[in-house]
Amino acid sequence: MPERMPDPVPARGVPVLDHLVYATPDLERTVEEVAELTGVRPAAGGSHPGMGTRNVLLGLGEGRYFEIVGPDREQPEPDGPRWFGIDALDGPRLVHWAVRTTDIDATVAEARERGYEPGEPVAMSRRTPDGDVLSWRLTLPRTRPHGADGLVPFLLDWGTTTHPSARDLPVLPLVSFTATHPEPAAVRAALAALAALDVSGDGAGAGAGPDVRTGPVPGLTAVLEGHHGPVTFGRGTAEGATA
Repeated sequence: MPERMPDPVPARGVPVLDHLVYATPDLERTVEEVAELTGVRPAAGGSHPGMGTRNVLLGLGEGRYFEIVGPDREQPEPDGPRWFGIDALDGPRLVHWAVRTTDIDATVAEARERGYEPGEPVAMSRRTPDGDVLSWRLTLPRTRPHGADGLVPFLLDWGTTTHPSARDLPVLPLVSFTATHPEPAAVRAALAALAALDVSGDGAGAGAGPDVRTGPVPGLTAVLEGHHGPVTFGRGTAEGATA
């Protein structure tokens, strides 16, 4: 397992890439597919009580992680739809991403001053398999219209909770992170309001959002360095490198 680098500590209120969200209607099947493609089995994350979901995690290096989230069959059906459109998915998809800040209230206020409404922060928590309780505050993930189909991130503040990437996750380095949209300028404007624009040119920098490109449909794509070569996560089942 590659050595885990220390987590980047964002300056007060300055967002950095926290995690990517890969949603699936069949968590167990997707875990097996990811393990086969990457050569690494994701680590158990935890259950989200009342939401009908649970997750498994992979580290991305530099204090970031990759969340695979799907239905939790041990929970009763939730009162409303599961987050990230899971109930409507016909296969796994990279649906969203989050940026981390140490002062979510200030980040929300600054975004509003720049013309973008990220929503009010709410408190959430989940229990890990070890029984620890993780608590955080976030703005609710959005898709349309303000979230541009998941291309514009939600904000997350872990407060004093130990970050998930510090929990000895198996690490698959993030090679690239890109977004496509028919109107990329609108997406870039929202990212600029959140101080989450890509500054590295490939979307892989610790403080960067995706590299936003013009494309026929909105979508996110991430390439991780698996043990057998690069693996691409986007729409549909992940794909490994081909000869």
